[in-house]
Amino acid sequence: MSLPHIPDPMPGDAAAADAIEMVIVPRARDLGGFEVRRALPSARRQMVGPFIFFDQMGPALMQPGQGIDVRPHPHIGLSTVTWLFDGSIYHRDSLGSAQPISPGELNWMTAGKGIVHSERTAPPDLARARKVFGIQSWVALPKQHEEAAPAFDHVAAHELPVIDERGISARIIAGSLYGATSPVKTHSELFYADVQMQAGTAVPLPADHEERGVYVADGEVEVAGQVFEAGRLLVFRPGDAITLRARTHARLMLLGGEPMDGPRYIWWNFVSSSKERIEAAKDDWKQARFAIVPGDEKDFIPLPDK
Repeated sequence: MSLPHIPDPMPGDAAAADAIEMVIVPRARDLGGFEVRRALPSARRQMVGPFIFFDQMGPALMQPGQGIDVRPHPHIGLSTVTWLFDGSIYHRDSLGSAQPISPGELNWMTAGKGIVHSERTAPPDLARARKVFGIQSWVALPKQHEEAAPAFDHVAAHELPVIDERGISARIIAGSLYGATSPVKTHSELFYADVQMQAGTAVPLPADHEERGVYVADGEVEVAGQVFEAGRLLVFRPGDAITLRARTHARLMLLGGEPMDGPRYIWWNFVSSSKERIEAAKDDWKQARFAIVPGDEKDFIPLPDK
């Protein structure tokens, strides 16, 4: 497996100028010393391929006693994808899963017809200062899989394919890219990769999928003569040959896939092609009809008022 070479549009020509459909600047929210930046959904774009939610967590330096403390809450109609650059999170869910996640490992939880999970900092980690930095994303499920049985997959770092050459390291998180395929099961055609680049290196963004995006998590990247800093989601038009050039050491998340089979409604942690299904899920949570999380039964996030 190797990185293919794709001609780069020349700076200044019309094709190069049109290659980027939009640039999304995430909305930032301070959660008490821990900043979250939300790129998707945005007012201008709901999804890139099946990716319907994309949050950058941190980077933040957690002091002893300070940690992530997300109480049990429900999901339907999506898969949650947790990917860490630094730190760790302890995942529990209503299937009985109890799994710590560390950098380079993948937590892929498919909610389907309904699942409940919590995300917390494990007690041993609370005793020390540590950096937390990562990406939490949601992948919408196709209509035929929205009511699938819930599932949880944890993929160890050594099980994910890595392409490492010419100052570039590309870890394939999900789907297929650069001739490599992740072992995690997905319900639609997509790609998701964590790419680290030394300054001066270049990597192509294949045009295999109709919808493609690049999130700049760290550093600066140049596309067709334009420079983009960290905290930007670049959404590209279909079919154009694109090359990403690192102006500094850079870390990029490459994501996308085929367009979803219609728009989705989003309310709180619920995603569905049906408004009625979301209303039913709201009532199910309010009436305690979702399953509990073993080992984390005493607490939960109430249904929001709005």
